[in-house]
Amino acid sequence: MAEPGRPQRSGIAGTWPIGRAGTSGLVPAGVGVWSSFAGALREWAKAEAGAGRLFPWVPIAFGCGIALYFAADHEPVLWVAVATAASLALGAVLLRRSRLFAPAIMIAAVAAGFAAATWKTARIAHTVLAKPLYSVSLSGFVETRDIRERTDRFVLHVTTMDAQRSDVKLERVRLSVRKGTAPDVGSFAQLKARLMPPLSPLRPGSYDFSRDMFFQGIGASGFAMGAITTVTPPASGGLQLRYAAIMQGLRDAIDARIRAVLDGDNRAIATALLTGRRDAITTPVNDAMFISGLGHVLSISGYHMAVVAGVVFFTVRALLALIPGLAAGFAIKKWSAAAALVASAFYLLLSGAEVATQRSFFMTAVVLIAVIVDRRAITFRTLAVAALIVLAVAPEALVHPSFQMSFAATLGLVAMVQIGMPKLFASPDHSTTARIALWGGREIAMLFMASMIAGLATTPYAAFHFHRITPYGVLANLGAMPVVSALVMPAGLLGLLAAPFGLDGVFWWLMGIGIDWMILVTRWVAALPGAIGHVGAFGTAPLIAASLGLVLMGLLRTPLRWSGACVLVAATVWGLSVRQPDILIAADGQTIAARGRDGQLHLIGTKKDNFLLKEWLAADADPRDAASASLGDGVSCDDAGCVTPLADGRMVALALRIDALADDCSRAALVVTTRPAPADCTAMVVDRPRLMSQGALALTRRGDGFAIQSVKARGANRPWSPAAAGDGDFETTLMPRSAAQRAKDATPAEADQQAED
Repeated sequence: MAEPGRPQRSGIAGTWPIGRAGTSGLVPAGVGVWSSFAGALREWAKAEAGAGRLFPWVPIAFGCGIALYFAADHEPVLWVAVATAASLALGAVLLRRSRLFAPAIMIAAVAAGFAAATWKTARIAHTVLAKPLYSVSLSGFVETRDIRERTDRFVLHVTTMDAQRSDVKLERVRLSVRKGTAPDVGSFAQLKARLMPPLSPLRPGSYDFSRDMFFQGIGASGFAMGAITTVTPPASGGLQLRYAAIMQGLRDAIDARIRAVLDGDNRAIATALLTGRRDAITTPVNDAMFISGLGHVLSISGYHMAVVAGVVFFTVRALLALIPGLAAGFAIKKWSAAAALVASAFYLLLSGAEVATQRSFFMTAVVLIAVIVDRRAITFRTLAVAALIVLAVAPEALVHPSFQMSFAATLGLVAMVQIGMPKLFASPDHSTTARIALWGGREIAMLFMASMIAGLATTPYAAFHFHRITPYGVLANLGAMPVVSALVMPAGLLGLLAAPFGLDGVFWWLMGIGIDWMILVTRWVAALPGAIGHVGAFGTAPLIAASLGLVLMGLLRTPLRWSGACVLVAATVWGLSVRQPDILIAADGQTIAARGRDGQLHLIGTKKDNFLLKEWLAADADPRDAASASLGDGVSCDDAGCVTPLADGRMVALALRIDALADDCSRAALVVTTRPAPADCTAMVVDRPRLMSQGALALTRRGDGFAIQSVKARGANRPWSPAAAGDGDFETTLMPRSAAQRAKDATPAEADQQAED
């Protein structure tokens, strides 16, 4: 209690005295303020650590363990990882009545995530092709088939493989073929193919396609050469293959029924929404969808699964309510949830059960099971359970953009439901808000908030993986998603139900009308000024910081949640301040991009890889496309190689022939070559051994030399990216070679010649 006559100051945790008496007089006011603030922090921390509040953090810790696994330079020892996780879990159980239980369970969850990822990799271990094979005879069962815009693609489960001068044996390969020539799923095919190693990252920090293919069980990609022969298999393909053939036949039948009514992008999008096959969508519409912020519609995820479950749930419940006596005497709500669960499971199988769809199904299933057992459905605990299931089943999902964006959006929406919506709509029925709601104002506000929150939550991941943001994403979602939810998806479900009876045509027609509107909105939004928000590439550290900020804002309940906003601001500034490299070098050493005096990248190369250039330009926040003529400005080429100046006037050279090296070594600051450089070369050299060992490189000017970032860290050796034979120990900086260094690198004969000179 305050002393009489002493002035008081209100604050966070009650009243703060300006000063207090002591042996040396009054204590400065700031001491009391900070003391009270520290007390408030302790109270907030206690509230955040209350009963039931720590469980949502368990999947966060589990995911951190998985992230540590993928950050390792070489494969961990399985039994050590499992034993460590088991020991820490046992220790957490023994400490369950101690204050140390919370940190113990979090540490155990980290170890469990690390062990789960290690075990998954060991369980699916298979051979990955390290070098190209230009003529391979293959035979095996066709497991999947994708019908794409220009070509088709299929996955072959290899039974026999014969390659000259190679004894490598692969389990699965993914092959491209001419459109319309892919064999049926379940058939046994014989063919010749050209195989390439899985695509490694195109630049340091970019997405690792080889890792994706490894966890899909695919050891190489390529294309078929000549005719593909289907023959009687020497043995049965097994139950799994028969199931795959049945599901593929069902998808083909659905696509054929849709094709009878719709065509073009309407047909492709309708098929994508129902079967998950989205490769047939034309490039302009596909790009417009992602530019406008509607790209998530094309990938079957939480939204689609929620619509399917919701439509089935409310339809079944409405029909059951029409039967006298059922609504009053039986739990029709639970029956409806069970029917929605079955429908969701069928949709999962029909759409191919990709990782993103699995995550969506698990989340939906947890919600529906909560309804069945009379538990609150939309909670952070529900989200945490779904995340744990997904990460335990597929640890590799953590590093996939669909998982990151989906759970970020779901976290934001759950936070909105539990925190924002009760406050927003808590008002008497006779209020102005209630009257507006009768005209749909509340639904519009909810859709606007959901679009805005989901868009903001996914922005860091879209910027990291795709190097763009969608400034008008809320506008596109407001314009298109009500039609997709109320017309497109329900019409598609009714079409599936009516197809066996031959009455599905009208529903595909209705679906096409809704898709027409969605494409119209997509093209309009994508054409708006500034619709493409280009963002330069940044490392994983700012992304991790942004993820931490989102988690803090989503999971915390006290004013401590605003610390997440501070972390988000810091992560944004950090990401935007990352310096882009001055030189990019492809892994094969045939393509270089150098930053010139105009601050833009200029292309040196003997071939034009549009996919590579698209990634490099996007990562540089460069709006040009791969066909832009300005990419060649300032570049001079002949049969021997190419040169171009950097911003400081120094030259970068690509030496294609050995006779060009002498001239390039004397004139250029940096020489890139797949040939052995002469020992007396005064230029900095990036040669074949370095590229084979480190993959694609990014060089940033540091004084007279360059700092080097590589796709493969020194000594890195993972199952999806095995170390090349003869890897060297290369420095992370590149400096001009001194005379002593050149003499050291020279052969004895070359050294004698240099001494004579």
